[in-house]
Amino acid sequence: MDYAKESLRLHSEWRGKLEVTPRAQVDSKEALSLAYTPGVAQPCLEIQKDIEKSYELTRRHNLCAVITDGSAVLGLGDIGPQAGMPVMEGKCVLFKSFGGVDAFPLCVKTKNVDEFVETVYNISGSFGGINLEDIAAPRCFEIERKLKEKCDIPIFHDDQHGTAIAITKLLLSAGFKDITMCDRSGAIYAGRQGLNWIKEEMAQVTNLGRKDGSLADMLVGADVFIGVSAPGTVTTEMVRTMNKDAIIFACANPTPEIFPDDAKAGGARVVSTGRSDYPNQINNVLAFPGIFRGAFDVRASDINEEMKMAAAEALAGLVGDELSEDYIIPAAFDPRVGPAVAKAVAEAARKSGVARI
Repeated sequence: MDYAKESLRLHSEWRGKLEVTPRAQVDSKEALSLAYTPGVAQPCLEIQKDIEKSYELTRRHNLCAVITDGSAVLGLGDIGPQAGMPVMEGKCVLFKSFGGVDAFPLCVKTKNVDEFVETVYNISGSFGGINLEDIAAPRCFEIERKLKEKCDIPIFHDDQHGTAIAITKLLLSAGFKDITMCDRSGAIYAGRQGLNWIKEEMAQVTNLGRKDGSLADMLVGADVFIGVSAPGTVTTEMVRTMNKDAIIFACANPTPEIFPDDAKAGGARVVSTGRSDYPNQINNVLAFPGIFRGAFDVRASDINEEMKMAAAEALAGLVGDELSEDYIIPAAFDPRVGPAVAKAVAEAARKSGVARI
């Protein structure tokens, strides 16, 4: 199937992947008076007395905002906030379909960190959580940090361009020692010129041998490649230089760093992509719906590293004895995924002290 052509046709037919449907039926004078004026004044007064009541008397308890500035959409780059709307709508559909979480897409027309933060903070009282999406680094990290300082609801940065940092932090937390990160200029190491603040921070805990060189140089003798970057950055020849039975996670979307057949031709044993048309789809749809479901279920004030690790372990635990080269992670449509992740995240929130109910 030509996914690009067919998707464009369907988007034209759908005219948006979301619509608002009411939970309260307004089919009589009495129903109108209860859902709206004059009856609606009473829940307003209750929330005025206790803001926490907003979680009980409105949909806030299950409502997430999916917000972007359009500066780093998928692997397409800076295409603008309105052009990012199809992705934001799609993300909202996945929240509801896989986690039962209501989500609303918002595209903010500014690249100024403080303006973006102030905008999101000012609307945060309407939502139970904020999912930041497709914001270019390093702004995405500044925005997340500042919003976490200001807001009392979970702030989660979930997109390709912050994923490399998030993956590396989780790997370090899990005990991995020998990790080298790369950017467009090659290996990241302490002392390299031109690093932004987040890369300087990561350089202190990765590539401790200060190896210098290109991505191709770093792959020589490597066991695993995890790509969340750009299409075609890895070749079959580069895979051949890796250790025997190498593992390739080529997760750039919509086109991976290397396609599975090309990676296997270079000797890779296990290959995954972010696409649904190949085995071992490693896509954030496996995680974020359940993460927010679990966070919302305990009204967590944050989504912390313990909760993220719990989600990863829950996913791994579902594979069990079925583990094989073409099945290293559950499929997106496995009905066990959402509930398992949500349960693990909720438990981790309680253990780490961020659960509020």
